[in-house]
Amino acid sequence: MDNMFKLCGFWTGIFAVMFFIGGMLPATVIFIASTIFFLLLGYLNLTERMYMYMFGAYLMIFMVGFSYYATFIHVPGGGH
Repeated sequence: MDNMFKLCGFWTGIFAVMFFIGGMLPATVIFIASTIFFLLLGYLNLTERMYMYMFGAYLMIFMVGFSYYATFIHVPGGGH
């Protein structure tokens, strides 16, 4: 299970680099934070049950944050 968190850290790191190259700095910061979180968890050697709890908590926080952003901050069709 710890290897899956390391793999998630790798892919979020790849996305962070692509967002940085694309000039999307807020997304870059979010994905760098996710990369650090996943790599940290990958090296903790927790039980499989604790890894599932941590991933569930991560998904819950992400969905609450995304829903808040999509509802109150994002302007649909707001372009540059």
